[in-house]
Amino acid sequence: MDNELRNKHCKPCEGGVEPLSHETASALLGQLEDGWALFADGKEIRRDFSFAGFYRTMNFANAVAWIANAEDHHPDLELGYGHCLVRYTTHAIDGLSENDFICAAKIDALGA
Repeated sequence: MDNELRNKHCKPCEGGVEPLSHETASALLGQLEDGWALFADGKEIRRDFSFAGFYRTMNFANAVAWIANAEDHHPDLELGYGHCLVRYTTHAIDGLSENDFICAAKIDALGA
């Protein structure tokens, strides 16, 4: 899926702005690959990626870390044998920002 989110870059967020509404977050979710879900409270998006073994899982986690450093926006990761759960929220505003969706779109581009 090619979308404009993938071509954007994260903007610093130190608070002072409102989190995205549930409606806006739902619309942005529609620009991501299947598998991403909006948490019920509207404050988080998440996707659990599956892999054939631990080595591939770690390769993916390292690629996600590279994206996080490049965008200066970091997810919470939960790793296990053959899977990596990626969770995004913008802690400074206790909810979602466009940054969360930009990073998710860049992860989608990895083709995992």
